[in-house]
Amino acid sequence: MAVLWAAGRPMSASEVQQQVGGDLAYNTVQTILIRLHEKKTLQRERAGRGHVYWPVEDESTAAASQMRAALANRPDRHAVLQRFAASLDESDAEVLRQLLAETDHQRGT
Repeated sequence: MAVLWAAGRPMSASEVQQQVGGDLAYNTVQTILIRLHEKKTLQRERAGRGHVYWPVEDESTAAASQMRAALANRPDRHAVLQRFAASLDESDAEVLRQLLAETDHQRGT
């Protein structure tokens, strides 16, 4: 996913493989891309004999979705949020305070 987000354009399996580097086989990269498409994380379209792939969501939206999923249906949501907040450095905590204030303002509260 990081390779596709960084590229900012649709990529073929071979392009992703080249960017990932290492010892990943083409078939492994292709299988991962197909599975991510089946999970609706990636979109794809036909390009020549293969496909090109691109993310459904940008990186920050995907991270926010993961954060919401981590909280979903948790009986201890308060404890999870408390520990998360306590783990933030001061600059991130200040950004979060500002964003929460903006969100409250937009909601009219």
